[in-house]
Amino acid sequence: MMGSQAMADEALLWVIRTRDPDFTDWEAFTLWLERDARHAGAYDAMMARDAGLDALVPPAISPPPLPANDAGAPRRRWGWIAGGAIAAGLVATLSLGLFNRTDIYTVATRPGETRIVALEEGTRVEMNGATTMRFDRKDARFAALDGGEAVFTVRHDARDPFRVTVGNAVFEDAGTVFNIVRERASTRIGVSEGEVVYNPQGEAISLKAGRALIEDASGLHLMAVDTRSIASWRDGRLVYANAPVAQIAQDIARSLDVRLTTTPGARAQRFTGTIRIDRDPVRFFRDAAPLLGLSAHRDGNGWVLKEGDGTVG
Repeated sequence: MMGSQAMADEALLWVIRTRDPDFTDWEAFTLWLERDARHAGAYDAMMARDAGLDALVPPAISPPPLPANDAGAPRRRWGWIAGGAIAAGLVATLSLGLFNRTDIYTVATRPGETRIVALEEGTRVEMNGATTMRFDRKDARFAALDGGEAVFTVRHDARDPFRVTVGNAVFEDAGTVFNIVRERASTRIGVSEGEVVYNPQGEAISLKAGRALIEDASGLHLMAVDTRSIASWRDGRLVYANAPVAQIAQDIARSLDVRLTTTPGARAQRFTGTIRIDRDPVRFFRDAAPLLGLSAHRDGNGWVLKEGDGTVG
């Protein structure tokens, strides 16, 4: 049996590798997780202690080079970039010019309900539960995600790019399939095919297949992801790598027609693995709670996830 120090060393190497935006060997990583039940816990523990790893990992992005007549050299950073005022101004203009028009219409789904919106040949939007979006009857190349989750399959047209506005951000396709989640002031996007450009009139960050971006109060965070995990909800699965339970609970509530709350201790925990979606809440929580290392209990008309031994009641 592998010693704890050897396991920790292996977990650290996997953290460094999977944080690399060019990492692609997800099959080997999955096999390593499955080889020993303790590996996922070791990996999560190392991810939680990764504050000092920045110097060990190649930078995810570089700012554009300065013109030759500008002094100084561009600084490189790992994993985050400051937000863009240019993008915020652009979205504000779009909001005033578009959202007040009568040809803008809203489509919404209930928790546990999914819906497909076909915009034009080769372009469609698959909406997960508890999702609200806006579309334009006169412009099939525009969409706005107000809240929830959706997958965008886009026919690329360089002369007329497809754009999605989410909060203060604009995402522009470059021939692609991508998934976006909007929860309160946080936005997550993962690209499974092609390429998406974040804020083309501002930061202009290119996100190719296997890249993900999170925008929240702390800034922008870039990372590598397994393309098979992006929009896995369409296949009845929720796939995570060191994800906080707070995020997982939001995903569960969106995919199931249930009201779900979490205790502070449960929200702070993290999880790596796959959760199967079952529309029956009792069966779902019976299987999911032990995987998460939590207990699930009925709470009136809803459920609550809390610290415990995986019991369901």
